[in-house]
Amino acid sequence: MNLTVYGVPLSPYVRKLRLCLAEKALDYQLVMVLPFDQPAWFKDLNPLGRIPAMTDGDLTLADSSVICQYLEDKYNNLKPLLGQTAEQHAKVRWLEKYADYELAPLTTFMLFQQRIINPSMGQHCNEDIVQSVLSQKLPVHFDYLEQSLGSAEFFVGGSLSLADLAFASQMVNMEHAGEQLDAKRWPNLFSLYSRIKARPSLQNLLAGEQEILTSMKPVK
Repeated sequence: MNLTVYGVPLSPYVRKLRLCLAEKALDYQLVMVLPFDQPAWFKDLNPLGRIPAMTDGDLTLADSSVICQYLEDKYNNLKPLLGQTAEQHAKVRWLEKYADYELAPLTTFMLFQQRIINPSMGQHCNEDIVQSVLSQKLPVHFDYLEQSLGSAEFFVGGSLSLADLAFASQMVNMEHAGEQLDAKRWPNLFSLYSRIKARPSLQNLLAGEQEILTSMKPVK
């Protein structure tokens, strides 16, 4: 086994993949590749230029969901993260995609972009965009996910899955941007995120992410 992940820690998709690897106790090497100004050789790994990509020996893969599915299939003797039945598998994939496609444009590409990326590049944070996301756009998604979770410990089948990791990966970027779930309005989601955040897999990643965030702060 010779797993190499290409990407940056603050990407929620890279984070999701790294959590998957950690929960399965798979060793890997992380090679830093930015979402922009990428080396020419990276297009050989992913012609779309998106992160993460991964190699396993001679095999090259791109897209976090595809890679996590591959890890589930190849290392099927390790902790399952896509459910135990066809029904659970479908629900996990649905909620994973929901986090990737509905939460990410708001938590990462708006909140995180405005509050963290823009200032680090000497650009203005548009607080109107931030407040619109928080008050108008995110609540409907959190309402849906709160209902989907109910009082269960995890989203699907009573055990940790990729759905939980994908959701938590977006919440980390929201928290990096200085915002948190409202524990009174979405108590079940808040509890779920708190449980996942306390897991060693995420705690180990957050220490390194905080160092990166500190280095990105503009010098006053």
